[in-house]
Amino acid sequence: MEKDIGKIKKNAETDILIRIDDFGGKVGVTIREFVTSEKYKGFTKAGTRISAENFSVFKKLINSIDEKELKSVKSEVTEESSKEDEEDY
Repeated sequence: MEKDIGKIKKNAETDILIRIDDFGGKVGVTIREFVTSEKYKGFTKAGTRISAENFSVFKKLINSIDEKELKSVKSEVTEESSKEDEEDY
């Protein structure tokens, strides 16, 4: 059983694909990179699998992330990068 849930564009050639699947007799959620290029089309080794037993914990952790925190971390990283660039000159 496989059911594609959706995908997120990573770059021009790579999507992050989320699917429910059965691997080795165990149902879970797989999050993997899928490449479509002239040289290769298919899944890469990059990704992870969350078992059905652990999915509720994973979902709780993901839902606990505040989008405001993501923006503030991005601002902090940008500020640190700018400071490092200034120190190089």
